Amino acid sequence: MDNLEKQLICPICLEMFSKPVVILPCQHNLCRKCANDVFQAANPYLPTRSGSLTSGGRFRCPSCRHEVVLDRHGVYGLQRNLLVENIIDMFKQESSSSSSRPTQERKEETPMCDVHEDEKINIFCVTHGVPTCSMCKVFGAHKDCEVAPLGTVYETKRSELSDGIAMMVGNNDRIQGIISQLDEACRVIEENGRRQKMKVCEKFDHLYSVLEEKKRQMSQKVTAEQEEKVNYIQSLTKKYGDHLEESCKTVERGIQTMEETEMALFLQNVRDLLKKIEDASSTAHLDKVERGYEKMDHYKVDFRRERKALSSLDFIRDDDDETEEEGDGEAGEGARTVSGGAAVSAPPAQPNAPPQINPSVSPTRSTPST
Repeated sequence: MDNLEKQLICPICLEMFSKPVVILPCQHNLCRKCANDVFQAANPYLPTRSGSLTSGGRFRCPSCRHEVVLDRHGVYGLQRNLLVENIIDMFKQESSSSSSRPTQERKEETPMCDVHEDEKINIFCVTHGVPTCSMCKVFGAHKDCEVAPLGTVYETKRSELSDGIAMMVGNNDRIQGIISQLDEACRVIEENGRRQKMKVCEKFDHLYSVLEEKKRQMSQKVTAEQEEKVNYIQSLTKKYGDHLEESCKTVERGIQTMEETEMALFLQNVRDLLKKIEDASSTAHLDKVERGYEKMDHYKVDFRRERKALSSLDFIRDDDDETEEEGDGEAGEGARTVSGGAAVSAPPAQPNAPPQINPSVSPTRSTPST
């Protein structure tokens, strides 16, 4: 009967399932109220009406982390598990009938004191935070320490652990939402990067072959920032994923510890577990992506000046100022100017050479927030 009762415990409220019981696509069960609480924590911005969800959404199964996608009916669209509800009714009836019959009390095994082997551990040393025995308090190492009843400390720590587990479940759902936003940011960055490279290529298609190298360089700038941002977002995704995985392990360990009925054994393990829960609940050490980090529209291209320079190509005139020739590094010996389809060999050191073409691209790179 004890094993059956464990199978009827809801992983959220840690109580026996309450009707109605809903079955998730991964075949795990939840109380409808608990499923609704997890759903609202994972989708805080979805509209609600009288406490009922009016649009679809998604959340993670608390048992296996499988993603559950809901339709417009929300949690109320999940199928009820009538078999589990019937088993719960039968279990409660059996428990009620068995409680009316005299039963032999089960002798609980209590751990013994390491110092006084014949003494049971029956009190809790508040000063050192460990369970101990009465002899240690009277004659032993804890005689000057503050002590408390084992049952009182047990209930307090068990309540703290229960609250910590509930907080971790909600925190894990928030982290999962952040991971989904990071995945979407990666997609937007890649799409914006492809769009900007296409625009750059369209601009270069109207220029001569001498601009091909510049086109390649500009495309590389966009690609480099795209890869840099995508790599940064992917690294953040991995960090949040690792943090989520560690949090899930802590939750599983907490649930296993909650099943421990022996107070002393429970108190021996709960202190380290609470410390891990406190550390895992903080995401302050994880970076955040600043607003607009995925945008890449700062790569603006303007070739009007270059088009004007190319359209002004003409025969070289002898009466042009020779100082322009000194500043033109590309109009050297053997240079040719083309006009009207005729190619004319230009003598060396001729003035009025066309200006050097430098496409104006001024990227302003945004840096990730630290």
